[in-house]
Amino acid sequence: MTKDELRKKLRAARRDTVTALPESMRALVFHRPPAPLLEMVPESATIGLYRANPFEAPAASYAKFFLERGHELALPRFASRNAPMEFARFSDPFDEEDLEVGPFGLLQPFEDAPILTPEFLFVPLVGFTETGLRLGQGGGHYDRWLAEHDRAVPIGLAWDSQRVDLMPVEDHDKPLKAVVTPTRFYGPFA
Repeated sequence: MTKDELRKKLRAARRDTVTALPESMRALVFHRPPAPLLEMVPESATIGLYRANPFEAPAASYAKFFLERGHELALPRFASRNAPMEFARFSDPFDEEDLEVGPFGLLQPFEDAPILTPEFLFVPLVGFTETGLRLGQGGGHYDRWLAEHDRAVPIGLAWDSQRVDLMPVEDHDKPLKAVVTPTRFYGPFA
């Protein structure tokens, strides 16, 4: 199965998972990071997160949790559709008043927000394996950023339905250090 075929299949599974959850249950999943994950996060680490689309595993509660724990937060930002992804300070996960619509139609930090380099990075994904392989959206933004910032610890957030046994891998694909789902913690991987 090609990456594009697998993405199509997993996006449908992800959508079905989310739409089957009652609204009250959606607010409870990914509310607080699990203990094994917290043991991996240094106290002073800058935490990179993402703004989830309606079917991605939500990262908003993790943003609030880590801000209240004293961590500096960062979100992806693009100067243009062709610009490389960078991370910038995200200081308001409660009201999100420090965000604007970026070139991809997603909320991102204002253009004057300071650039930050997360040491610990939650990444969105379409699929993952039990060994930490990640299938992203297909744009390669996170793989390129991780290639330039090899000390950053990438952690996937996913629904259980996004796990696959096998996936095509290319040389530029960057593996995850761990994956968190509503029912399991996978990792840490070597």
